[in-house]
Amino acid sequence: MTLRSRRVRTGLTITLVAGSVLLTGCTAIVPLKPSKDAANPTCADLIVRLPTAVASLPERETNAQATGAWGTPAAVLLHCGVTVPVPTTLPCLSVNGIDWIEEDSEAPLYRYTTYGRDPATELVIDSGKVSGSTVLVDLAKAVSAIPATKQCLGVEDLTIPTDGGTAVPAP
Repeated sequence: MTLRSRRVRTGLTITLVAGSVLLTGCTAIVPLKPSKDAANPTCADLIVRLPTAVASLPERETNAQATGAWGTPAAVLLHCGVTVPVPTTLPCLSVNGIDWIEEDSEAPLYRYTTYGRDPATELVIDSGKVSGSTVLVDLAKAVSAIPATKQCLGVEDLTIPTDGGTAVPAP
């Protein structure tokens, strides 16, 4: 093998290795739209605390402020700055100190929205690809950066009057 052919071969090898590294490190950006209150500074407090993996899914880059995504394809989407929910009859789960309203009308896609935090954070989780409870646990620390001002109440939290009056929260 001549010196020239070795140089060409070495150059091709380096080019192939470098190209492979670049291609394997690139994944498409997840296209999302920012929420109405995405510019709220409190959302920034949450976003900087997001983990690099959720339920063993790697974090993905997004193109919108105050958003997050995990998995390839994305199985978990996060939006901070969504409309703060009002009291509802939808199920409310408390996971590691965070109250979440669960909406399952599009199952296997589940929508969880924080309750009692302003701005509110919404998660859309594909339960066919990942466990929703694991996602809620993994994101609790980051979401706790937004202070709670209210909490979910259940029937056990109400005092039911015996005189026909309106139910009120227990003291």
